[in-house]
Amino acid sequence: MVGNEKRIARQRRQARVRRRVRGTDERPRLSIYRSNKHMYAQVISDETGRTLASASTLSADLREVVKKAANQDAAKQVGALIAKLCAERAIREVVFDRNGFLYHGRIKVLADAAREAGLKF
Repeated sequence: MVGNEKRIARQRRQARVRRRVRGTDERPRLSIYRSNKHMYAQVISDETGRTLASASTLSADLREVVKKAANQDAAKQVGALIAKLCAERAIREVVFDRNGFLYHGRIKVLADAAREAGLKF
């Protein structure tokens, strides 16, 4: 099956990146997930196993603003919101984890919006 092969290829990319990318308390991991309908972003400390901040197109702050949650405009809003939440928690630098997704489209837009809002990768 083609869909199954794509899923397995993404899992391999995800495992390969995750071996090298680890989030610490000083520099946590910004993990992105892209579904067909929504975008999710989490800032995770792998040392303590805690999620420090999270934002998505389902967040209460963005639900009224975003009309369609599966486009680049929504990804830009999620990137700006996660950067704002990190700034409130005094997180300035993160390690970017694209979670096995290719770095283009909505993933790239989200990362660029977070950088513009002051988050360093």
